Amino acid sequence: QVQLVESGGGLVQAGESLKLSCAVSGRILGAYDMGWYRQAPGKERELVASISGGGIRNYGDSVEGRFTVSSDNAKNTVYLQIDSLKPEDTAVYYCNAEITQINRTRRVYWGQGTQVTVSS
Repeated sequence: QVQLVESGGGLVQAGESLKLSCAVSGRILGAYDMGWYRQAPGKERELVASISGGGIRNYGDSVEGRFTVSSDNAKNTVYLQIDSLKPEDTAVYYCNAEITQINRTRRVYWGQGTQVTVSS
């Protein structure tokens, strides 16, 4: 069974940094267009950043230069580095990825979410 397993969230103080990781587990043929979304309390889920299999990065409109997305294609893993964290970055961060499954069909998978809480 294919799953996206996220890690790296937690409670941090404003100004600190975090690096989130999301790894694909299970048998797949490939992972493409991996990325991160976040959902703050009372708000809609929004794009934070995504990266294509070819390394093209895309950032959400509300995201500042403090966020950096990267990936390790050999490990089917995507990362999100967040620097100078602010209280308004508090949210559940979700990973997603377009996966080519063993049956050669493509499907978008979501992770379970990892909580990031930034105290002032």
